[in-house]
Amino acid sequence: MNSEKYKRQYFMPPKECLDWARKEYITKAPDWCSVDLRDGNQALIIPMSLDEKVEFFKYLVKVGFKEIEVGFPAASETEYTFLRTLIEQDLIPDDVTIQVLTQAREHIIKRTFEALKGAKRAIVHVYNSTSLAQREQVFKKSKEEILKIATDGAKLLKKLADETEGNFQFEYSPESFTGTEVEYALEVCNAVLDIWKPSPDWKVIINLPVTVQLSMPHVYASQIEYMSKHIKYRDSVVLSIHPHNDRGCGVADTELALLAGADRVEGTLFGNGERTGNVDIVTVALNMYSHGVDPNLDFSNLPELTKNYECLTRMNVYERQPYSGKLVFAAFSGSHQDAIAKGMHWIDDHHPDYWSVPYLPIDPKDIGREYESDVIRINSQSGKGGIGYVLEENFGFHIPGKMREDVGYTVKDVSDKQHRELVPKDILDVFKTVYVNISSPIALKECHFIQKDGGIEAEISLEKSGVDKLYHGRGNGRLDAVSNALQRHSDLDYSIVSYQEHALNVGSNSKACSYVAIQQPNGTVVWGAGIHEDIITASVLALISAVNRIQ
Repeated sequence: MNSEKYKRQYFMPPKECLDWARKEYITKAPDWCSVDLRDGNQALIIPMSLDEKVEFFKYLVKVGFKEIEVGFPAASETEYTFLRTLIEQDLIPDDVTIQVLTQAREHIIKRTFEALKGAKRAIVHVYNSTSLAQREQVFKKSKEEILKIATDGAKLLKKLADETEGNFQFEYSPESFTGTEVEYALEVCNAVLDIWKPSPDWKVIINLPVTVQLSMPHVYASQIEYMSKHIKYRDSVVLSIHPHNDRGCGVADTELALLAGADRVEGTLFGNGERTGNVDIVTVALNMYSHGVDPNLDFSNLPELTKNYECLTRMNVYERQPYSGKLVFAAFSGSHQDAIAKGMHWIDDHHPDYWSVPYLPIDPKDIGREYESDVIRINSQSGKGGIGYVLEENFGFHIPGKMREDVGYTVKDVSDKQHRELVPKDILDVFKTVYVNISSPIALKECHFIQKDGGIEAEISLEKSGVDKLYHGRGNGRLDAVSNALQRHSDLDYSIVSYQEHALNVGSNSKACSYVAIQQPNGTVVWGAGIHEDIITASVLALISAVNRIQ
């Protein structure tokens, strides 16, 4: 590797443009344009079929996109047929504008307008490359010659739009904008605008793409701000961006460009696109959402959208992809789980006006995720808080705080030895097997109580190691009386140090759950739990479970 073979290939604006740096956050949603069906589709190993593209188009409409790039109709028969299918089968809602792409070449532009016949509303997006590298290496043309390609294309768009039935909006991109001298890009865009002569009633789109990411995001923001301040007809221009992700900064480029004056974003769901992809619109939109700004896109069932996207494109959404990945809300770490669990309880107790839970920037339920399966995930790295939260939220067990540590180590040990994540049912099975209604070597058959002489007398019928036994004991309460009976007729030596109980559910079939901790002379504390329709029996079962665990 030799870094000296590289130099910075971008161009700074001729003037300092840093107004964007004084802004704190994006205050309103931009115009969104999905380019999944063109830019995204051409990047697929196996491009979508006609039926798949139609289905994808319907999903994009359902999400709320009002502008959708549907293809490059002059590029292939499939793209041409798809556009005609949308128009002829009346699949385009009245409030949705389709967009088509064309190079600034005469025969391609003409073919594009042929494909658009009958379209109610369409954006015709014309482009030519303007970067220094493209001018020198690919086209071998001067600045003046490249500018003429742009203006000739603009003139032909205007002529054919006048001759073709339909409602057309124009868009121009100086492709490879990020590798173009900013003053020259401005000159080309203004020349195109002088031909189109937009007005507030008929706006045109100037799109400034990050065709290849060449700089840090703040440089792109300064370039956008310069263009926004100096472009002609600014009140009649929708300033659009189309960021790619070569340096992994697609989202950052987009957000800073919006602060710098951009009005519109072209991107794809989950960032699909050539090379490292386009900007991920899901991420940008939900970033705004987390700041209390409505993105005007509906991602309330993101798991369903992700599943259908993967099916139609044969692409996979990475597990850690922001918001949409399967593991993005997952907390395996014990400290994270404990903080999340406490935060969720705080929300339930205080009902605040605004969402605020540690480690969860948005409420997972807002985008169709579930706390139980998506947030608290249990493996050998998990902690008592997360394991306790799973047992409480899924099965209703309010395990005492001190017992949670014991249960946590038990569950983690199972995960560690089996080398796998434990789902909620696994955790319940471990909890019940180790702690609940343990009946060996001692099994409870019956228990009876009599209040006598200011105390409680207990008679308990047990099966101990296969032999029926009847024990008697006296205490200041039922559980104390049973404990005394057990210790009186055996060599057991312990004291009860904790007892808690609660109803597991409500209604006529309600069961009670009790938790008992006993301490041995050496200081060791052992826990047991009991479940029964009768709360007293549940407490006795909990005590016997704890006793059985020390034998």
